[in-house]
Amino acid sequence: MTELEKRIDPPMAADEAPMLHAWLDYHRATLALKCEGLTDDQLRLRSVPPSNLSLLGLVRHMAEVERYWFQVILLGEDITVSHYCTPENEDGDFDDVDTADVAADLAVWRAEVEASRRAAAALSLDTFGMQLRRGEEVTLRWILVHMIEEYARHNGHADLLRELVDGSTGE
Repeated sequence: MTELEKRIDPPMAADEAPMLHAWLDYHRATLALKCEGLTDDQLRLRSVPPSNLSLLGLVRHMAEVERYWFQVILLGEDITVSHYCTPENEDGDFDDVDTADVAADLAVWRAEVEASRRAAAALSLDTFGMQLRRGEEVTLRWILVHMIEEYARHNGHADLLRELVDGSTGE
């Protein structure tokens, strides 16, 4: 089990920054837990049409989201090439899982999580990044809250997908 897969309950009382980081790590570990022990084909299994959701698609999507918010927005890196999406297929993270290399995709997600942790580690919650779509500045605090929301929403999808795959329910 990697460090990412160790799900630790967030503290009941802590300062704001450790609390936000702990909740984000909790949700990252929840996604890893939902994927744990499944075969490549099970991770690729899609929900019901017309949805194209799969656990692997969620992992790939979250790799893109981690990279965007922490590397591009927070650090201002000029990353124009996506891991999975193209101008021809903006939903490649979800769409192109049928022949995807599962181990490689999980490694990309883990690497993006680690890069995100490094990006945020020494910064104040009041550190500004640029929100590119609307040109508005956002703080690291906003990014962390948004990432918690993003993972929480997709972990709800992951709950349903995991139940579809093998009947497993629960946290």
